[in-house]
Parts: sequence; C-alpha cells; structure tokens
Amino acid sequence: MEAKKTKILLCEDDTNLGMVLKTYLELNDFDVTLERDGRLGLAAFQREKYDLCLLDVMMPNMDGFTLAEEIRDVDPDIPLFFLSAKTMKEDIIQGYKLGADDYITKPFSTQELLARIRAVLRRRTPEQATDSVSIGCLRLDGATHRVTVNDIPIKIGPTEFKLLNFLMHHSERVHTRSQLLDKVWGDHVFIEERTVDVHVKRLREALGVAGLMVETVRGTGYRLTGQVQPETATQQR
Repeated sequence: MEAKKTKILLCEDDTNLGMVLKTYLELNDFDVTLERDGRLGLAAFQREKYDLCLLDVMMPNMDGFTLAEEIRDVDPDIPLFFLSAKTMKEDIIQGYKLGADDYITKPFSTQELLARIRAVLRRRTPEQATDSVSIGCLRLDGATHRVTVNDIPIKIGPTEFKLLNFLMHHSERVHTRSQLLDKVWGDHVFIEERTVDVHVKRLREALGVAGLMVETVRGTGYRLTGQVQPETATQQR
C-alpha cells in the first residue's frame, strides 16, 4: 500500500512564488493545496484535514496572522509557518505569539524551506510524554495533556506544554536558551534564541500565580523551581 502523503495548506498571494513552492514540495512527495486568498485558505482548512500550514502574512481579504488565529482555534497543535517579506522584530514576535513553529522571511530558498518543514515534522512525531509529574502546586499529566495549578485546570498551548514538561522533569537546573531550543524544539531548528523568551512569557501568563516558579537566571537562562509557594507567588504578583 502506498504511504499517505503529508498534506500541506499553502496560502500565498504571489502567483509565481506559490506555483514554484507547490511544484517543489510536490516533487518532494508532499500533497499541497495552494490558495491565494486568506478567506479561501480558511475555507480550504475547514473542508479538509491538513498536516501543516504555510501562510503568507500579507494576503487579500484575510491576512496570515488573522488566518492563523482562525486555524489555531480549530487545531491548536497543527504545525504552522509564516512566510513573509515583513522582517521587523515586532512582526516576527507577533508570529511566534500566534503559535508559529517557524517564521521565514523572504527571499528564501526552497531547499531551506524544505529542511525546516522536515525538521518540524520530525519533532512532531517523536515520543510524547506519557507520565505525570508534580512540583509544588503544579501538576502535568503527559498522557492526558493536562496541566493544573492548585488542582485547577489551565489552558496551555502545545509549545508551552512541551516547555513546561521539560522544565518540570529537570527542575532546579538552569537551562540556557540554546539548550531549551535543542531539548524542546529539537536539534534541527532554524529559529532564534529569542523565541524561547516569547514562549517563557506565554507560559508564565498561562500558569498565573505559579508563573513565578519559572525563574530567569540573569545572563544564563531559565529554571523551574519548587521553592516558590502559591501563597508567596500571590503576594508577589
């Protein structure tokens, strides 16, 4: 039986670039749907099941950031890339805040894009945490993908879950940004270290009073500690 191909939704309003990317990815054994409009991209996503999305940021009718929010509401775990000529730091950070796995600035090579896609897909298939770990008021259940603070369930994104899982299994140790990229995102990533800062900030916000358990070690990186008690955290926030 022929292996099922990875399905990619490609939203790119540049006709030439879109066709080049579609043809190249199909030659490398991907099944690609190309849309040149944000609203058409959303309609395609709602019709079919995809394994990964490539979104141009600047598109007519619905921009890539808005489309990403709509996609994340339906499937918070799907790998998502932004393709953009917008290179301002604020735009890149905005992309990661929306849960992007990668933000690729134009111009880029098709070989680089393929390498990044394969790296993300490799990171999505390895072993997943299936055990439970508790530190202080925090409990993470890998089997059910749930996190509680003082026995109250909290909503947490997929990347923040992986980050918290790693920190809790290696608590009280200091990890550099580079180490976290390797251990949480994978050792084939092409993203910058500041990505870690964005996701640490989102993790702290999600954890609420327990957010202070994720400590910044100035000049080095981050660690998760059980030394901070919920009552202390409440007083300090």
